[in-house]
Amino acid sequence: MTSGLNRSQLALRVALLFLLSGHAPLFGESKTIGDLARNSVQLSALTLPGSTPFHLKATIKEKDSPDSDYQAEVEEYWVAPNKWRRTIKSPEFTQLRIVNGDKVHEENTGDYFPHWLRNFVTAMENPLPMLETVATASSPVRAGSTNCMRLSATVGTPPASNSVFYSICFDKDETLQFVGTPDYSAEFHDYKPFEMKRVARLISTDPEPGTHIEAHLTELSKLNSPEDAMFAVGNPTPREDQIGTILIAETAVRTMMIGSPEIHWPTARDGKTKGVLSVLVSADRSGKIRETWGLNSDNPWMTDAARKQLLEWKFRPATTNGVPTQVESILTFAFDTKIENPFPVLSDEEGRKQAASFVEPTFRPGTAPSGTTFVVRISVDETGKVMGVVNTANVPTPLLLAVNAASHQWKFNPLIRDGKPTQFHADMKFTVP
Repeated sequence: MTSGLNRSQLALRVALLFLLSGHAPLFGESKTIGDLARNSVQLSALTLPGSTPFHLKATIKEKDSPDSDYQAEVEEYWVAPNKWRRTIKSPEFTQLRIVNGDKVHEENTGDYFPHWLRNFVTAMENPLPMLETVATASSPVRAGSTNCMRLSATVGTPPASNSVFYSICFDKDETLQFVGTPDYSAEFHDYKPFEMKRVARLISTDPEPGTHIEAHLTELSKLNSPEDAMFAVGNPTPREDQIGTILIAETAVRTMMIGSPEIHWPTARDGKTKGVLSVLVSADRSGKIRETWGLNSDNPWMTDAARKQLLEWKFRPATTNGVPTQVESILTFAFDTKIENPFPVLSDEEGRKQAASFVEPTFRPGTAPSGTTFVVRISVDETGKVMGVVNTANVPTPLLLAVNAASHQWKFNPLIRDGKPTQFHADMKFTVP
């Protein structure tokens, strides 16, 4: 991503340093996950040195929510890694950025480049930004199957230590299917040819329960004989007027907090009453937290409480070479609460009877053996909208992705308890054909 430092690569490098080992395959050796990573980037990344110049247009919006703030238009003219022009337009932030050699022109409307939007720009241009580290993975590949790698890293400090996860999946044709790290996540669909590459025309992510955002590439064409005037930078923009982003370790960012804020834990309606949770926070150049995203949690309802309260926190401004910059970090907390008015939990049979519209997941070939049966828990709000899929039984990532994709087409009748609609869970059972 060219608008800031490579956040994902830094985080993943730390997480995988002691977890991965391997080497480049010798003649006759079978393929590894690292090989798939390198091959998929060469196959689909648009902005590698020597790639075909392109013109791209994309529309980003939250599915089935026309009034959502999660929407944007992206247009890019790209000639080389050091010669390109990109326009981003969204309700609260717009940017024109032109790079020509070592000169940069940047115009911004709004003082904060949202994390969710930067996530999509990264996915469109460089879908696997942590390639340098993943390329060392030596796990063998199963031919003709979906192949995934899932690792964890420890965050926080005792007694508030937690695990965060890193997952990467490749489809049986070796295209990238899914990437999930604490600060970068994307699913890739509808691959189509472009020159010598295959590029996903649909990219999606689920940054929080009940929110599904999609980026549709509406145009991707070869850029023939672009006019130099399009990339002209007469008066370069000073560094202090450009928006960059850095990832800071939790130990460091906690020393930047203003005051001594604490999270006040409400009662919960289900789940564990004691445990830990982690939240990704993104702050603007003044130090105000503007976005919060839940990571691994012993109780998602406590994550919601933490996210809302963190939006009131503020850090001292961070700088890079004396220039103010946006900041991202993972904060981990221990919680202690109690259960009041618990949510109903429906069985598979009860959940299916409650459904107004329901489709079975579509499992990609090679995902799991035929006849494999598993259970996931879905959360449904008072209106019958699916808020999320909870992996209570530690189901493998490819199976969970299939259920999650199908859940966007589900709708339930409101569950009435004591004369009022209520949120509920349902433990849904699925079988691979």
